[in-house]
Amino acid sequence: MPDVDRERAWLLTVDGAPQSYVDLDEPTHLEFEYARRLGHVLDVLAEPERPLDVVHLGGGALTLPRYLAATRPGSRQDVVEFDRGLLELIAEHLPVPAGAGVTPHAADARAWLEAAPDDSADALVADVFGGSRVPAQLTSVAYAREAGRVLRADGVYLANLADAAPFGFLRSQLANFAEVFEELLLIAEPAVLRGRRFGNAVLVAAHRPLDMSALARRTASDAFPARVEHGPALRRFTGDARPVRDEDAVPSPEPPEGAFGIG
Repeated sequence: MPDVDRERAWLLTVDGAPQSYVDLDEPTHLEFEYARRLGHVLDVLAEPERPLDVVHLGGGALTLPRYLAATRPGSRQDVVEFDRGLLELIAEHLPVPAGAGVTPHAADARAWLEAAPDDSADALVADVFGGSRVPAQLTSVAYAREAGRVLRADGVYLANLADAAPFGFLRSQLANFAEVFEELLLIAEPAVLRGRRFGNAVLVAAHRPLDMSALARRTASDAFPARVEHGPALRRFTGDARPVRDEDAVPSPEPPEGAFGIG
């Protein structure tokens, strides 16, 4: 769907749910709140404009790969998207510029990750939804271990998740990644963290401390302000949640009607 306010901007919807927003003339424009928060984390991972090797699980309209190609030229990016028809649609109507370093793969995210080499990525961005839910195979501690294996020692994992109070799903995901990574962050709108509504939260996991002050400034001063939870506060949020085995894994919760509607 074209955006009437921006000449070459487009909204991608899948089964009526908004999935991606792309401005072909301004690839650094991130419209969705969660995408802006992912962008803030990617901005502080390394010194400005340093190229990164990045794996994106979930393609959509390739919003974040376009963003990184513009902000960190020379980055090598693999985009894993299960829906081959969607990749073909985007290639035809919203193509990524030649030489951007973005390589799409029509594949299952978990299977592709399990086949990826050890220590091969600086960042792994997970934004995978089957309809409006994260598939069960991406919600277990075994999946978290695969992510840790593929990332380099200073690499960072980022995931777009969605939940509501009492946050059973979100807390289980934090427990999964706490088994693998030393550093965990959670970025979300305060109203979501207080349990007032269903919404997105960005989970960040790393073996090294991130630039918390820079990240907190960016998220707090954004047009859609968010809070960064870490340390003791995040451990209290996680509570007694336990890691999830593959055989017990379930998809993320179904959003309430209208939670991610258009307009």
